[in-house]
Amino acid sequence: MSSRTKIIVLHMKEIIYTAVFAVLGIVLILLLLFMFLPEREKHTDKEAKYTPGSYTSTVTLGSNALEVEVSVDESRIHSIRFSNLNESVSAMYPLIQPTMEELAEQIYAKQSLENLEYSSDSPYTAQIITDAIREALKKAETTK
Repeated sequence: MSSRTKIIVLHMKEIIYTAVFAVLGIVLILLLLFMFLPEREKHTDKEAKYTPGSYTSTVTLGSNALEVEVSVDESRIHSIRFSNLNESVSAMYPLIQPTMEELAEQIYAKQSLENLEYSSDSPYTAQIITDAIREALKKAETTK
């Protein structure tokens, strides 16, 4: 009974190199897949909520009518501003522009009119402006 024993000599360096190159090959394939596959929608915010454009609503302060202009694309609010604010109105109502800027920053961040924080200096002014923005956004909403 003579058995012939075969001895295979493997160098540890060759095994390590092979494993490293196999891992790098897999990483390269995964990277190429992620780069060239079409992107899926990550958020449901990408649904078309608005008809793109600029929409206005009117705020009446005393005898002055101000237009609040809201610019939107299909899913986001991009700008909110007064379109006809002049110096005499700014002088008569000094808190109107800072209040608009505070509200606009919050709305840009949240993309919603829910849970806005009103300044204690001008809560009524903020409410009037918020109502005007809400009215302009109603005009912008898409009907499904």
